[in-house]
Amino acid sequence: MIGAIAIGVAGGVVAGMLGVGGGVLFVPGLVIFLNLSQHQAEATSLLAIIPVAIVGTYKQDRYGNVRRGDALLLGLLSLGGAAGGVALANALSGRALRDAFAALILIVAAQFVRRALARPA
Repeated sequence: MIGAIAIGVAGGVVAGMLGVGGGVLFVPGLVIFLNLSQHQAEATSLLAIIPVAIVGTYKQDRYGNVRRGDALLLGLLSLGGAAGGVALANALSGRALRDAFAALILIVAAQFVRRALARPA
């Protein structure tokens, strides 16, 4: 239970502060602390992020930061991708899925570091 609380709070803070879906913390946290399989963690993260997204969007909208048209377009365009991604994820082994998730996190981190180093202070 303590692991779930820590994952939820940390994921919510990261999602609200940085705009990431929380899955960046939810998925590894669910695997490491709650012993879910990679498939279970990713599926659980998809459901868990719904309330986080609602609260985060509401609060960000109050600051005038939500671009509704862009959000709607991205949301609609991602529907087919999500369905295809679920099918692909379930066709992969847990190890392959875990490795793909890790590679994605590393690629995103490398891009952030590259951009940070390229900008003058």
